[in-house]
Amino acid sequence: MATPSFRTAASRLRPSAATLRLSLRSEGLRATPQRVSVLEVLAAASDHLSADDVWFALRSGGASVSRATVYRTLALLTESGYVRGVDLGQDQKCYDSNYADHPQHGHLICEECAKIVEFESDQIQKLESEIGRQLGFQIKTQRLQITGSCQEFRKLGVCTKKRG
Repeated sequence: MATPSFRTAASRLRPSAATLRLSLRSEGLRATPQRVSVLEVLAAASDHLSADDVWFALRSGGASVSRATVYRTLALLTESGYVRGVDLGQDQKCYDSNYADHPQHGHLICEECAKIVEFESDQIQKLESEIGRQLGFQIKTQRLQITGSCQEFRKLGVCTKKRG
């Protein structure tokens, strides 16, 4: 049996505001300053952000935007496929802006600190295709979230980056 190979999802691209505006307009969405700003924050992030993380980043950068606007914008961007919500459990959710460019990636989520590691696997993609074929489904999307304990928790018994 072949050894499974996994790779972390590619690093995030950082598109310009002009590119984001064009992209929104091409999807028939108004490119409001708030929408572009939310997308910029998500695209520049090296991690998955919660709605409050996005709001705080915008406010810290001097933007005058309400939490409600951030939540509405994230809902719209999720619905239109720009971002994907990642349910962390315990009523926690964050947003993945890497989804549009890498729709087949999965997430490993630490139950202790909510650390998220993205990965891609050819074996999982092959299994998905085989399951679809056997059951007569044409697969459009898939969502794979695996929860467990990160290496730091297993080694130290505590996570230093615990969200909360």
